[in-house]
Amino acid sequence: MFRATPTWRFAVSTLIRFAPPSVTAEQYDNAVRRLNEEGVFPADGLEFEICFGSGDKHRVSQVWDSPEQMAAFGERLAPILAELGIDPGEPEIVEVHNIIRR
Repeated sequence: MFRATPTWRFAVSTLIRFAPPSVTAEQYDNAVRRLNEEGVFPADGLEFEICFGSGDKHRVSQVWDSPEQMAAFGERLAPILAELGIDPGEPEIVEVHNIIRR
């Protein structure tokens, strides 16, 4: 039987999920490269990021320490995505109830 011990947290994290109309692994990698070149990535407050999918249907999920840190990163991310021709779509933003790690 699987048992997990919750990681109790006092601060509430924020999850943002991007489901762009179309983005490939190469486009995602180019965006990450640019963010690194500009010293924006990894951003302050970004707990982790996951990119998944195949073909031109890649998705990205990020967990942030706070909505303010997420918003500050978004202001730096938006022009880079626009320059690369990536439409992030309308992200879903939710509060994280719990994070369980191994």
